Amino acid sequence: MDDIFVAVTGINASDNPAPGIGVARSLKEYTSLNFKIAGLAYDAMEPGIYMDWLIDKSFLIPYPAAGYKAIIERILYIKHTFGLDVIIPTLDSELPFYIKSRRELELHGIKTFLPSDEQFRLRSKEYITSIAAQSGLQAPKQAVVTSYKELVTAVQEIGLPVIVKGTLYKAYRAYSIEEAMSYFSKIVAEWGYPVIVQQAVNGEEINVIGVGDGAGNLSGRVAVKKMSVTELGKIWTGVTIHHPKLLEATQQFVATSRWQGAFEMECIVEQDKVYLIEINPRFPAWVYFATGVGVNLPVMLLKLALGENVESAEEYEAGKLYIRYTNEQICDMANFQNLVTRGES
Repeated sequence: MDDIFVAVTGINASDNPAPGIGVARSLKEYTSLNFKIAGLAYDAMEPGIYMDWLIDKSFLIPYPAAGYKAIIERILYIKHTFGLDVIIPTLDSELPFYIKSRRELELHGIKTFLPSDEQFRLRSKEYITSIAAQSGLQAPKQAVVTSYKELVTAVQEIGLPVIVKGTLYKAYRAYSIEEAMSYFSKIVAEWGYPVIVQQAVNGEEINVIGVGDGAGNLSGRVAVKKMSVTELGKIWTGVTIHHPKLLEATQQFVATSRWQGAFEMECIVEQDKVYLIEINPRFPAWVYFATGVGVNLPVMLLKLALGENVESAEEYEAGKLYIRYTNEQICDMANFQNLVTRGES
């Protein structure tokens, strides 16, 4: 059986874990294919670099801000020295680059399976209201603001408390105008404009993860209820559930948008109301939970990237518990030194 060379980003398995290790673990556990996995890291201290039972070789890559040419050159170097059939980017900040570069990458024999540029824009928090309506869900009241004056007006119209969030990252609950203004400044300083002011909805947080095939079909999905989260909002414990309305809405979202690639729908369920809070255009950090209950979404995505047929796998058992844990690893300092001096290990 020929090896399939796959690069996975987001291998920072720290207190704010990225999805890459869950993706790599899912691929390695699929024994029908032989995967050789390159971990693409931005920092030599990313823990995934040193998980050699999952990551066959690690490479440092330039940050997205380094520019198109620098990143392409690095990727082509990785293909030349390691081999590269498919790239699975897992971080929001990378996706615009990979979406823009997909055709050039394919010319070099490197496949991706990502949403289109139009689909990527649709999932922005600015369009949540229209996506929710199309999917048969509700959306919290929200406003897009670019100034303190607009912020104050939005808070007054929506009513306290509110969620103040960036268009891609960060979200804070504010209980006063002063708090909202402080969080607004913090988000703008780190991520720029615009900022979203959203109604704070109470209820149970239920998320659905899935893969769309780009033709309106859902390859697989799993819904989980968050039971506890970290201070950074990352799931620590969760349980699989069957929520008919939410699962139907997931199908409608994929069918309407003809979504291509991985996604996560974050929702709040309040009695009989289901509010769509946001859509993420990639796998979440808990992606391995889906694999653990029999729905290996990373393998589905990889097969779709390679143009293979994928059988739908939407059935899974409810009541399965997910518990994240920390671990310690001892490794040779030479790996770190190689990363710092040569950019690979």
